[in-house]
Amino acid sequence: MAIINYKPPMHPYLDFVHRDNDLLVLNKPSGLLSVPGKALEHKDSLQLRVQRVYPSATVVHRLDMATSGLMLFALNKASHRHISRQFELREVSKTYYARVYGHLSEPTGKVEAPLICDWPNRPKQMVDTERGKPALTYFEAQSQGKYSTLVKLKPHTGRSHQLRVHMLHIGHAILGDRLYAQGEALISSKRLLLHAQDISFTHPRTEQTVSFYSPHMFDAEP
Repeated sequence: MAIINYKPPMHPYLDFVHRDNDLLVLNKPSGLLSVPGKALEHKDSLQLRVQRVYPSATVVHRLDMATSGLMLFALNKASHRHISRQFELREVSKTYYARVYGHLSEPTGKVEAPLICDWPNRPKQMVDTERGKPALTYFEAQSQGKYSTLVKLKPHTGRSHQLRVHMLHIGHAILGDRLYAQGEALISSKRLLLHAQDISFTHPRTEQTVSFYSPHMFDAEP
């Protein structure tokens, strides 16, 4: 799915949650690419904006353009290696919040469904029990709206579009998902209601656990 009429939000231009000599934590708005796209009109991204202020900054992980929330940047090679290794070993704890269509039949649970790229419809992903890579997401319902549920999501793995596809897989598409939602779930929100709210990891210099928080804004949704 190509990016059509890319108009990334400009205010705030950069929203810093934390800064030190080794890393940056920023709150990425929905609608802004994590890294530059291939086309000239898709160059504006959180990476480009950050590097204008911190030229040595490198992206450690990414969020989908439509997803908002916390993103990490390393400011030196040692920090990049240290944090990237934690991601590889699944030692980084991440919590997302989403508002999904419908009411969950169980308040807590997990979705264990292998994922693979839906190649003819890329960048969409799909569940494939034979060829897919293992993917695991834990969920916990927080509150119910008239026709939606606020859900806390904790991914154990980090597959592309994992949370979006896993919620769709159990019949509860995330509201406003332009790739996967249909009908009421699609038109209920102008943006994807998925937010990376919490992240915890070991600081590359102090070796102490650090945690950062950026609250979601989905409480007022239907």
